[in-house]
Formats: sequence, structure tokens, C-alpha cells
Amino acid sequence: MSAPNPELRRQVIAIYKELLNLGKDYPQGFSYFRPRLHKAFMSNAHLRDEDAIRNAIARADYVKKEIEAL
Repeated sequence: MSAPNPELRRQVIAIYKELLNLGKDYPQGFSYFRPRLHKAFMSNAHLRDEDAIRNAIARADYVKKEIEAL
């Protein structure tokens, strides 16, 4: 297994931080939001294929836009 692309790693960390920040205003509360966000990201921690990582980042970006719309 090779190390993931550093640029993709940076993007994953950035979207995670953005989602955490948005979670502070989540209607059900941050204590509800954070564990679910963490679980969602950890379920994709095994990904090594760059295309799969890009798809996961796109999915996270979609979720971010949906949360912003709340």
C-alpha cells in the first residue's frame, strides 16, 4: 500500500474541518453531528485509490452544500 497523494490528503482534511465548522450550527446539535461525521470519514479511511478518494471528496462537498442549505 502506498501513501495517499499529499494534495488529496490536504483536501480531505480541509473538507472535514469545514464540515466540523458547519456542524456547530447543525439543528440537532454539534454533539449529534460530530460522531456521525467522524464515523463517515473513518468508514472511508481505507481508501487508497485516488479516483475513489476524489469521489468521496465530491460526496463530502455535496453534503457540505446540503448542510449549508439548512
